[in-house]
Amino acid sequence: MTRLPRRPAARTPAELAGAVPDPEFTILIDSRPIPALPGQTIAAALWGAGILSWRTSRVNGVPRGAFCGIGSCFECLATVNGRPNQRACLLPAAPGDEITTQEGDGHGTGLTR
Repeated sequence: MTRLPRRPAARTPAELAGAVPDPEFTILIDSRPIPALPGQTIAAALWGAGILSWRTSRVNGVPRGAFCGIGSCFECLATVNGRPNQRACLLPAAPGDEITTQEGDGHGTGLTR
């Protein structure tokens, strides 16, 4: 029986591509700073910081976050820079973005029930 030669240690996709990302920057969620990387969506930055919910449902106030991750389900709606109902899974994070937890429909009317 012959042994297969050892493979080199696994490398990350960034190492394989020789990519060097730009430096991280800060965005705010409810005044709390979290790191984000260039090209990362707001939802990805929130997930990376361990934040899984950033809005409540319109009817019962149940916590919601990203579900589909491709902009189809509208579960990831957030208030970004004062604009309610922004899809966090599609919106790229930008330095200084301010995300606030969105309650209900995002227009200050609260729950519909």
